[in-house]
Amino acid sequence: MIIKKEKLNRSIGRLGFAALAINGLIGAGIFVLPASAAKVSGQFSPWMFVFCGLLMATVVLSFASLSSYFKGTGGPVVYAQEAFGSAVAFQTGWLLYVGRVTALAANSNALLFYLALIYPGFATGLQHDITLSVIIILLAATNIFGVRSAMGTVNFITFLKLIPLLLFIIFGVGYIQPNELFSTADFNADSFDSSLLLLIYAFIGFESAVIPAGEAREPRKDIPKALIQTLIFTTLLYFLIQSVSVAVLPQIASSTSPLSDAAGKILGSFGAMMMTIAAIVSITGNLASVMVAAPRMTYALSINGNLPKWFGEVNERFKVPANSIYFMASLALILALTGSFVKLAIISSLARMIGYGVCMASLPVISARSTIKTNRFKLPGGMLIPLVALGITIWLSLQANSKAWIYTGAFIMLGGLLYVLEKYQRKAS
Repeated sequence: MIIKKEKLNRSIGRLGFAALAINGLIGAGIFVLPASAAKVSGQFSPWMFVFCGLLMATVVLSFASLSSYFKGTGGPVVYAQEAFGSAVAFQTGWLLYVGRVTALAANSNALLFYLALIYPGFATGLQHDITLSVIIILLAATNIFGVRSAMGTVNFITFLKLIPLLLFIIFGVGYIQPNELFSTADFNADSFDSSLLLLIYAFIGFESAVIPAGEAREPRKDIPKALIQTLIFTTLLYFLIQSVSVAVLPQIASSTSPLSDAAGKILGSFGAMMMTIAAIVSITGNLASVMVAAPRMTYALSINGNLPKWFGEVNERFKVPANSIYFMASLALILALTGSFVKLAIISSLARMIGYGVCMASLPVISARSTIKTNRFKLPGGMLIPLVALGITIWLSLQANSKAWIYTGAFIMLGGLLYVLEKYQRKAS
């Protein structure tokens, strides 16, 4: 193994990794995507979620295989370094880190939007900025007190966020007409590509579970199973939510808050408020999951000699990468206070697609070099699945607009400068 010996506690089990993956996947998207899907395919839209789940299964299966080769913290950073060396590893980790920081900033703003539906004062001005700051500081604080404390928060929020969604399905399943699920009368083939890209983004974020492998009790066993089980569960959940939504609210395509409107049809004002609260809890869980995973990336980059040693320092009392957590919270807060949700979300998506692609390309190299023959997850069909996954990530990257590429390119250049400076300083010392 390339990664150096770690000082982190191994206290995350399969349930914890599943919670990280679920929170990475189920964020704000499911509360707005039902309308977008219905615009393209109407009653047939639940099957689009299934199709997207099958496409993303190639990426998830590849990550499951990759995770079974390693025990150390860092996930994609470790994969890229093993396959392509430190320079590619750094940029992979840096891009995925940028993807998470910008996502944390964007979703923090989205959380304030939903909170403002309950208390309008959170929408703008000083109250908005103060509340935003408090949220990010609290997320950082739970991580400083240790990964066990942070995972307790993530597990609890995962439980809370799923209850309203499951209740929505339970009370709404009776509205579903099975014969209408196969109706293609409203299917719009011209918008298929763009809508597919949008819906696939609902399945992005699962990789949060592979990063803190250095704090896992049995990483090679628990992480692959957690990833696969989470994808299956999430795909089924999306399918059922969409099925209920289009059945309960035929005009859902024109709704700006589809699940709240559909829940209101089923349970009245209580249902609408329940879904608004569910959105708040869901985004909070997503933020907590990102705050657990992202600082471990700069930690891994540091202990591998690609970032200053400051990022790799571990708090002696709580055994967490405290400096990386401080840096993550500070950068996210600056971005959240100065950037728009749309701009940050686009940059986050593109950066993550590039990082996924490098990971897919690394699997054949790692498989050929590895001496690990037991306790690893073997893919059916050999390298066919990661090759298909690589093609998917390239296609998704090409859908981004030129402005997103410019901003992402600027981050790549900044990362390259930091990498060169760090190598120069280490050589000089």
